[in-house]
Order: sequence, then structure tokens, then C-alpha cells
Amino acid sequence: MREKKEEKEKEVDLPTVAQVEAELEKELSKKEHSRVLRTTVFALMVAAAAAVIVAVLVFPVLRISGTSMTNTLMDGDIVVTMNTSDFATGDVIAFYYNNTLLVKRVIATTGDWVDIDKDGNVFVNGEELEEPYVSGKALGECNITLPYQVPEERIFVMGDHRETSIDSRNTAVGCVNKELIVGKLLFRVWPLSGLGAVK
Repeated sequence: MREKKEEKEKEVDLPTVAQVEAELEKELSKKEHSRVLRTTVFALMVAAAAAVIVAVLVFPVLRISGTSMTNTLMDGDIVVTMNTSDFATGDVIAFYYNNTLLVKRVIATTGDWVDIDKDGNVFVNGEELEEPYVSGKALGECNITLPYQVPEERIFVMGDHRETSIDSRNTAVGCVNKELIVGKLLFRVWPLSGLGAVK
């Protein structure tokens, strides 16, 4: 009698086939969830890295500091640039000067002759530039000999706020070496009231 009792105690309830299938399904679901999570995290990391590379190398985002480009760009504006080596008169570019990022407008490129009269009218190769972006023309802080020919691989730039901008009219900045140019400004993204192309 005692032996039968002990045998009964030793008996273990085995799970049914349905219970085994349910447990297997649960484990497979956990593994699938883990795989999906790993894949998602990896994809997000790759996307973030790609976004950083694009933002730094192809479309750098810059914050404007100073007033040399008013009224086109204001202090604090945030803009997107495009890394390019193709510049034309009227383009707004960002470039390095003494480890500082400056933003100015392209006036002339290699080989062009620049002249500025006492009223601040700008002439390139003998033709007066139409500059609707300039609100007040001025000769500004000009200490170069005019007319001036732009050297090889250089760009002559000026700020839109001509009275106060220190730019290629002054030997302190001079013409910009093309190798120091970050890119051409494309869009203003902040403030939202000024959202749009930089012209």
C-alpha cells in the first residue's frame, strides 16, 4: 500500500500536446520579437549615421551670426547649404576665415574685374550689377586698389549690409580661396516665418 502511494507521488503530470505547442509558440514569438528589435535598432543607427554624413558633407546646416548679410539673412537664422564648387555672381556662400565661418555674396570669380564707385555701385567687367538684395549701397571699408582683378582660384565676396560688412573690399579678408568654401546657401529653415530659398 505504502509502495503504491509512493509511486503515485513520483508520477509527474506531463504537459499535453497543446500545452507544448503553446510554449513553443511563445518561445518562437520571443525570438522573433528580439530579432525584429535588433534589426530595427540597427536600421535606425545606420539611418542616423547616414543623416549625420549628409548633414556634414553634402548639406551642412548653419546658424547665421552677425549682421553683415541683413536684410537677406538675420542674426540667428538657420540655413541649409549645398557642398558645391559651382558658384555664380549673386550666390550666397559660407566659407572659413581664420577658423570662423563667414557668409557673404559672390560678386565676381577668377579673372573678373571689380570696380566700386563712391556711391557703392558695383561694376563687374565694366557692367553695373543689379543688386535688389542690397538696401543701402556704400563703398564701405574698402582699402584695395580699384578696379581690382580677382586672382586665380579666388572669389570676390561682399556682405549685403555694405556699410558694416568687412569683405573682399578690405585686405583683412580679401578674396576667398575656393578650397575654404563650405558651400552655397540654399534654404532658410528657421525662423518658420522666413522659410524659403536664400536669394
